[in-house]
Amino acid sequence: MRRLLAILIPGLLLLTACGGSPAAPEPTSQSAGDVSKLDSLKLSDNGEKKAPGVEFSKPLEVSEPTVKVVTEGTGDRVKANQIAEFSYVAVDGKEGKTLEDTFAGDAEPVELNDELKQGSPLIYNAFVGAKLGSSLALAVPGSAPQAGAEAGPTQLIIIKLLSAKDAPKVLEKPEGEDVTPPAGLPGVKVNDKGIPEISVDGVAAPTELIAQDLIKGSGPEVKESDTLTVNYVGVNLVGGEKFDSSYDRGKTATFALTGVIKGWTQGLTGKTVGSRVLLVIPKDLAYGDAGQGTAKGDLVFVVDILGARQA
Repeated sequence: MRRLLAILIPGLLLLTACGGSPAAPEPTSQSAGDVSKLDSLKLSDNGEKKAPGVEFSKPLEVSEPTVKVVTEGTGDRVKANQIAEFSYVAVDGKEGKTLEDTFAGDAEPVELNDELKQGSPLIYNAFVGAKLGSSLALAVPGSAPQAGAEAGPTQLIIIKLLSAKDAPKVLEKPEGEDVTPPAGLPGVKVNDKGIPEISVDGVAAPTELIAQDLIKGSGPEVKESDTLTVNYVGVNLVGGEKFDSSYDRGKTATFALTGVIKGWTQGLTGKTVGSRVLLVIPKDLAYGDAGQGTAKGDLVFVVDILGARQA
C-alpha cells in the first residue's frame, strides 16, 4: 500500500482489533463506527482515473475508526479470501486538503483473509460483500495531543472498489518436475515423514550464492516484493547442525521476501511457486561473522515455496 495507508492501517488494525464489532457469520458490506459524523459527506464523479470531489462539513472529527458505504456499485459482490483492488484519495478532516491521491496510478490490493478478519473486522466487513464500483469512506481519528501541540486532525479516506480476484492458492507440498542438481552440492533426502534432510559432508565453502531447484514448480514467478508461504529447514555448512525448521514446528512460515537475509531474498526471487529450492549461502549474505543463535557462518537451506502474494 502507499505511504498514507502504510502509516494509518497498522494503527487502525490495533484500534479495531480492540474495539471493533465482531465479524458477522456471513458478512456483507457494513457501515460501522461514528457514522453520523459522515452524514454531510458528498462525492462528485470526476471521470475515469480521477479522484471524486469530496465535500463535507468541516472540521470533521470522529472518536473511533469509522467506515461508511457512501455509494453502492453495480458490479459483483466482493467475497472472502479474494484480493480486492481499489483506488483512494485521502484528505485531512480540518480543511479538506488532499494528502494523497492514487486514482491516476495503479490500483492498491488488499487480501480479505482471516488475518484481516481477526485484526480489523471493521475493514474486513466493509469490503466483503460490497459491490464492485462502490465508494467507501474511512475516517480515522487524529493523533493524540502532545505537550505543546494540538491533536492531529481526523483523516478521511475515500475508497473506490475496482476489482476482485481469488487469492493465490497455497500448496500443501511442492509440486513440479524433479531436477537433478550438479555434483558438489549438499545432498538432500526426504525421510519417511516427507521432511527434507540435508547432508553437507565434503561440501566446499561457497564463493557465491547458490540457488538450485530440486523441484521446479509450475506456479507463478516469485517477485522480490512478494510475501511467501514456505516450509524450510536450515543447517550450518560446517558441521551440518540443524538450527531451524518449520517442519519441526508443524507450521508453515509466512514472511515478506524483503524482510529476510539477503541470501533468501536474492536466491528465491525469480523462482516459481511449487518449487523446492536448495540455497547455499555465504556468510556475508546470511548473518555475517557473528551469526545468529546457532546459525553461524555459511548456511544451507531447503525451501519449499508453497505460495506467493503481493505485499
